[in-house]
Amino acid sequence: MKLQQLRYLVEVARRGLNVSEAAEALYTSQPGISKQIRLLEEELGVTVFERGGKRLTAITEPGRVVLEIAERILRDAENIRRIGEEYSGGDSGSLVIATTHTQARYALPAVVKSFVDRHPLVRLSLHQGHPAQIAEWTLKGEADIAIATEALDQYPQLVMLPCYQWVHCVIAPDGHPILDERSLSLNALARWPLITYDPAFAGRSRINKAFDLAQLKPNVVLTAIDADVIKTYVGLGLGLGIIARMAFDPQRDIGLQALPAEHLFGSNTTRIGLRRGTHVRRYEYDFIEIFAPHLTRRAVDMALAGARPDEEYQL
Repeated sequence: MKLQQLRYLVEVARRGLNVSEAAEALYTSQPGISKQIRLLEEELGVTVFERGGKRLTAITEPGRVVLEIAERILRDAENIRRIGEEYSGGDSGSLVIATTHTQARYALPAVVKSFVDRHPLVRLSLHQGHPAQIAEWTLKGEADIAIATEALDQYPQLVMLPCYQWVHCVIAPDGHPILDERSLSLNALARWPLITYDPAFAGRSRINKAFDLAQLKPNVVLTAIDADVIKTYVGLGLGLGIIARMAFDPQRDIGLQALPAEHLFGSNTTRIGLRRGTHVRRYEYDFIEIFAPHLTRRAVDMALAGARPDEEYQL
């Protein structure tokens, strides 16, 4: 039995029994994966995957047990590697943060600066993507820490740590009639073209839910993953923008004005996601606490042990 064979098993299961996708993800060949899985099954004396012709069709009952143990073995092997790197590398190492553009552009710069000042020998990388990508990168070990607002809670393999709350605002060009509204309403917004986030990003689900509950259909003419792109097109007069309040700076965003929209869309919680069972290195604890001071090492350890930090700590 080899670790590589276990990696093949787990990746094939993760890819919905699609061997071709697993081979592509692992940078190997489909026949090579199939052969190694067969060899492992012969060694174990059990069938892990049911087959229909050349295709895998289901996971057998003993196969589910094997996969559960294989995932645990791979996590432990990765943790051994991380512990070795941490203690042999002294103050050096690497840290990969997977996050969205909004977090990377507006929430993280001061955090990154503080972390780099404290850990100058740690190689820090920011991988930007949509929330589902962020979760997958973290689950596969391609990222150490996930930071996002949407989707992370849909992955039970991730331990969720609530960090901070934020709200949306509506932005409009100077002189736009919406600025004369005494109290901004969904009805008023529904009368204008709107530019906001792609459905997978930055609290868009709350925006959709608010309009649905009011039985209104918003006229969304353009979506983007980047608040700066949204502001650009609002400035061109293509519509009103709905963005994260932290993304608006009146000194920088000349020609635009912001209206509060918390009463329309509520608040959003940004969370950190860590893969369950992972070994958290010393400088990872530091990064997390710089980003969210209430997430001390004790709080993180409690969450990894199964407690719910969002019940003990109020944001």
